[in-house]
Amino acid sequence: MAARTKSRKRALDILFESEAQNLPPGGTLAERRHSEDYPVNDYAVLLIEGVVSHRDRLDEIISSNARDWTLDRMPAVDRNLLRIGAFEILYVDDVPDAVAVSEAVNLAADLSTDESSTFVNGLLSKIVQLKPTLIG
Repeated sequence: MAARTKSRKRALDILFESEAQNLPPGGTLAERRHSEDYPVNDYAVLLIEGVVSHRDRLDEIISSNARDWTLDRMPAVDRNLLRIGAFEILYVDDVPDAVAVSEAVNLAADLSTDESSTFVNGLLSKIVQLKPTLIG
């Protein structure tokens, strides 16, 4: 598994874990960064901190483009994958949009429901199309 793929998975784990424990977004990051059993590299930290700092905007974009789905109705894995993917698409210049979408789709296929990869692909692809109107 490539380093950035592992970073995305680690970021997802920490965002999911924080949400499951009713902690602030990324609330377990500090604890995990100091654990030798749970390595968290710089790219995972960038993703987590980026999602946390842009969460309101990311959630607004995801919510306004998710037909018939509210954030609360989405599986937690999908919700956090969408946040990570949207953050990479909108704020990480050295990751091609297609790579951000593909990585999120693959993680959804591995970790979420049977329909999740299609849902994540459709929503992130829509965000890629709208990107010129969303940044600036």
